[in-house]
Amino acid sequence: MPTRPSDFLSDAWRESGPVAWCLFPLTLLSHAYIRLAKLAYKWGWKSTAKLPVPVIVVGNVMVGGTGKTPIVMHLAQRLTQMGWQVGVIARGHGGHHADCAEVTQQSLAQEVGDEALLLKHRLGLPVFIGKRRAQAALQLMQTYPQTQLIISDDGLQHHALHHDIALCVFDDRGLGNGFLLPAGPLREIWPRQLSESVVQMTVHSGSKPFEGSLAAHRQLAGYAVNGLGEQRALHTWQHQAVDAVAAIAQPELFFSALRQADLLLAHPQAFPDHAPLDHWQPHSANDVFCTEKDAVKLWPHHPDVWAVPLECELPVVFWDELMPHLHRLSLAHGHQTA
Repeated sequence: MPTRPSDFLSDAWRESGPVAWCLFPLTLLSHAYIRLAKLAYKWGWKSTAKLPVPVIVVGNVMVGGTGKTPIVMHLAQRLTQMGWQVGVIARGHGGHHADCAEVTQQSLAQEVGDEALLLKHRLGLPVFIGKRRAQAALQLMQTYPQTQLIISDDGLQHHALHHDIALCVFDDRGLGNGFLLPAGPLREIWPRQLSESVVQMTVHSGSKPFEGSLAAHRQLAGYAVNGLGEQRALHTWQHQAVDAVAAIAQPELFFSALRQADLLLAHPQAFPDHAPLDHWQPHSANDVFCTEKDAVKLWPHHPDVWAVPLECELPVVFWDELMPHLHRLSLAHGHQTA
């Protein structure tokens, strides 16, 4: 499944045009596969692990990034401040670790993935990765038995781990043309078919609301940091020529945000999502800006690169809706609420 679709497919997925209809027969196969996968769990051919603590999955039904990881970081930070003992699991996209593993401050992005390493650096909480998310979650709880809540970065389509709360994140693309892969951008059928025990909430990370979803406010921080531990206000670069690099799902969003901060981008370089950047070299003598996700890959070799954090905040109404569910789930699992 592609993490960053080609421009050709992205254009085709915006509407149900000739390309989409040519691919539609393959979409019927996707539909059948999804149905069979769900039946395999429903009929007991495959088992679903249910943890002794509530599980929140932050994911999307669209191919490509919709802004999940900043929301995961905001959720984890806010819930930790409320007194919850939070653990985080992720697949480890971009990493080469063959099995589930704990992410540490000394981990390498090429082993555990850039997003998982960013989560560890930003949160300082227990973070485990694994293609089998249930195994990663169980190992996290064995290592940190005081854990009261698990947040999964992505995994809405991972049926081997039961989730209690599904947080679906949308961006300005909405549902595109509404078709499943490959005729459209959807990983699964929308609306999702949920069991009665699953609570679903929807959030949009862009400027266009989606079906009554709640807005996640996102903006670049007013400062940048580098791998040498230095911090500098972003406005000190205003009207200066700088370079930028981004290996994220939608790099132009990062470049546009830098331009809106009045930085003059001389050489913006876009790479595929999760690209390792092992052989990246500066294009000029200009200061270079990157995302936090890319900084964990660049700083070991280029500590002078400046990363601009992305700040994310969910509205009060989101927390008013979420917290009663969390307290109910925590008590149902036999834990005291935070």
